[in-house]
Amino acid sequence: MIRSGFLKTRILFAACILAATVASNPGFSQEPAAELRIETAAKQALLVDGETGTVLFQKDPDAPFPPASLAKMMTMEIVFAALRAGELRLDTEFPISEHAWRTGGAPSGSSTMFAKLNSRVPVEALIRGTIVQSANDAAIAIAEGMEGSEEAFAKRMNERAAELGMTASHFVNPTGLPADGQEVTVRDLLTLARHIRGTYPELYKIYAEPAFEWNGIFQRNRNPLLAMELGADGMETGYTEASGYALVGVTEKDGRVTLLAMSGLEKSKERAEEARRLLTWAADAFEPRTLFESGASIGTASVFGGSSGSVPLAVRQPVKLMVPVDAPDRVSAQIRYNGPLIAPIEAGDRVASLEIRVDEQIVLTQALYAGTSVFAGDFADRAMGAVKELAVGWLRAF
Repeated sequence: MIRSGFLKTRILFAACILAATVASNPGFSQEPAAELRIETAAKQALLVDGETGTVLFQKDPDAPFPPASLAKMMTMEIVFAALRAGELRLDTEFPISEHAWRTGGAPSGSSTMFAKLNSRVPVEALIRGTIVQSANDAAIAIAEGMEGSEEAFAKRMNERAAELGMTASHFVNPTGLPADGQEVTVRDLLTLARHIRGTYPELYKIYAEPAFEWNGIFQRNRNPLLAMELGADGMETGYTEASGYALVGVTEKDGRVTLLAMSGLEKSKERAEEARRLLTWAADAFEPRTLFESGASIGTASVFGGSSGSVPLAVRQPVKLMVPVDAPDRVSAQIRYNGPLIAPIEAGDRVASLEIRVDEQIVLTQALYAGTSVFAGDFADRAMGAVKELAVGWLRAF
């Protein structure tokens, strides 16, 4: 069975210390620095701290929607990985087929880099066209050049998405142009954004380039955040009639990285304004805190059939999160595990998780490990463990 609600004294004490620290720190204003709760016109939204992974705001983060050009983020991950593996080079050239030209080029009326029919374009230029100009002809040329067709490339996109843990997304083409069955979630998109930024930092810098010119046609980056004083350095925008205006944005300011994904806005202006409002709110309403240091023991879990009836639980990494600056009492912690644990248990085994909540919503989950080994007990230990578990189960039934 899953056991939860084990709010050990140490966790509650740490939360109290956290609240007292904020309340007594003269650097914190006693007046609200920002609205502590916020709403958005977006149908789906997820706002996450880049360092700790703390969820700062969420609204239907697992609801699927058509990705539009946000699908090109997955296309770029495939290209970046291929470059790192030596499968591609930046000077590799791919042809602009009639399909790429008609579907995503000048005749299509969609976002395009205006590559000429039957021309050959270096991968480096196709990357910039895809990122800066959200060019459909560039994305299709990449797909055909790497895998022979959009369909084959989409298969590769889905395989890679599964490897990255994007469990609720499915891709049908490299462009995001409307197609049955093509969908993403804002949670998956932020998983992808965080991965790309952290794994390919040099190539990621292209997302911040203000403009790109090809075939004599100059086009500015479509990301509205880049023109705002938010520290934006990426990533992508999208629009479909079915799902409205969408955006994935990343900012880094004063040492803090914040990631935002949102969809379902009615106008491009509304998308820009909502993004600015949410990112500004995140910067003002939260402060970083360390709840537990690396190696700290934060509670115990019950053990069946062992030389000990419990095992201490410890974290390997510091537990850091973003805390509401004027209401740290909204933060709570909970240990969760499938229990009782069965002996033997080796020190260092991953046996539980720590859930951090703000306003009863999970904002951060971190693995917990056995702090010591628990050996298999003798017959008497196992018998006593069975009696205890029977008693607990009997009490639980009522």
